[in-house]
Amino acid sequence: MPLSEHEQRMLEQMERALYAEDPKFASALEGNGLRTYTRRRVYQAIAGFLIGIALLMTGMVMQLIWVSVVGFLVMLGCAVLAVTGWRKTPKPGEHPPAAVRRQPRPRRSVMDRIEQRWQRRRDEQGR
Repeated sequence: MPLSEHEQRMLEQMERALYAEDPKFASALEGNGLRTYTRRRVYQAIAGFLIGIALLMTGMVMQLIWVSVVGFLVMLGCAVLAVTGWRKTPKPGEHPPAAVRRQPRPRRSVMDRIEQRWQRRRDEQGR
């Protein structure tokens, strides 16, 4: 359920007050843990990609096709992990203001749909 305009303004005021009062704590709440996790995942994927290259080359030198195929698959999987992880990494200090944040997607989660159905049933029974 999206916030009303009044609730969004109140949230924005609370965020500004938190940044003004304790910027170090506010920056800790921004998601540095997520940034560190995704950065680590990207670095692991890059290392895996290099291992895949080594397997591919080893398979070619030793004329073992299956080792080359495994190396290629490792490279492909790690490349996908690196690209998806890199896209999800928030930029340092990135914190969109409440007014600029994206609205929830039209697709709702299962819990949202269940709550909406429950609310409709309650409304229909109350009539």
